[in-house]
Amino acid sequence: METDRIRMEDIRSALSAAGDPWEAGVTSLSSLSLSEQKNHLGLNPPEGETTLEEIASKWESIEASIKSEAISAIGAPSAYDLRNVAGKNFVTPIRDQKSCGSCVAFGTVATVESQVRLQYSNPNLAIDLSEAHMFFCHGRDKGATCNTGWWPNEAFDAFKAKGVSEEACYTYDSGLSKKDCSGLCSGWANSAVKITGYTNLTGKVADIKNWVSTKGPVCACFVVYQDFFSYKSGIYKHVSGGEAGGHCVTIVGYNDSQGYWICKNSWGTGWGEAGFFKIAYGQCGIDTWLNHGVDGIVNTGWHSNCHVVGLWTIDQDRNAWAYFDCVGGWRKISADNDNIFFNMLAQLIAAKAAGRPVNFYEENSVIKQLYVL
Repeated sequence: METDRIRMEDIRSALSAAGDPWEAGVTSLSSLSLSEQKNHLGLNPPEGETTLEEIASKWESIEASIKSEAISAIGAPSAYDLRNVAGKNFVTPIRDQKSCGSCVAFGTVATVESQVRLQYSNPNLAIDLSEAHMFFCHGRDKGATCNTGWWPNEAFDAFKAKGVSEEACYTYDSGLSKKDCSGLCSGWANSAVKITGYTNLTGKVADIKNWVSTKGPVCACFVVYQDFFSYKSGIYKHVSGGEAGGHCVTIVGYNDSQGYWICKNSWGTGWGEAGFFKIAYGQCGIDTWLNHGVDGIVNTGWHSNCHVVGLWTIDQDRNAWAYFDCVGGWRKISADNDNIFFNMLAQLIAAKAAGRPVNFYEENSVIKQLYVL
């Protein structure tokens, strides 16, 4: 069993023997002790689920078939990158989980953040959800700690049932300091984002590609080996060192010609390709262990500083819609009663004419409250 980190020269020697598929070097994690490196992981399978050892023992035997399936998949384009969809970046910035086994929170939150941008067709949408809320509140309810880690299915269940607040409501640094839910702001439910559900794509490589290219990112978990902490660039393939643990990230793209997934990690920009990495199809269980896509975002909550881009009505009682730049889509004006309907319509008309921003609250895509700023 490995008791400490492996030497850089050993990694580079192994890479040379493998044809140098990727570059190893000094990263934000490479100089840490093995125990400290492991603190930056955090996947913890509950009893009855597939274990790290089971994935580690089988991924090499199915790697070739997974690669073949991925490249021969019909329907999806041969390459796709959510960071560059016709010049638009739908992926939120790299975060840093620091020395806490909270990768499940970061992997699931990153997946949902990009899904929000995609659902609203707005790559510039300011969306920053609270990993602290997810991990130190929802995760803690399930027994998760920085030392034990967590499980993505339970995190997605929490996203659906309870939602996750904005980062400002409970910052990650505050969560690391408190390590409980005491730092969560009192009005968190007003800004919480919920999902409609999630789909299990585990081991369905063609479906993962189709999902990424047509719907959004895919949360993925895999076996981390010691050489991975020294990854700087290239297409990662395990070449040296023992198992360090399980880790969850987000698949945001792929490339068939070179056979790799593009993933967003949560170790800051001082690791990998400014926080991202490429990993070969079939490697380390990345596409055969806990792959999930988010079905959709529940359109309920407050939106701030939005501009009315368009208004549309039809010759029916109380049937009018407004298009907002902040959500990149149409929202129906509540038809609960005439007074509310005509009052909000008048405010929207005035706001559009004057170019004034508005704050509005929507419930399942219906505008329920409105304030002109």
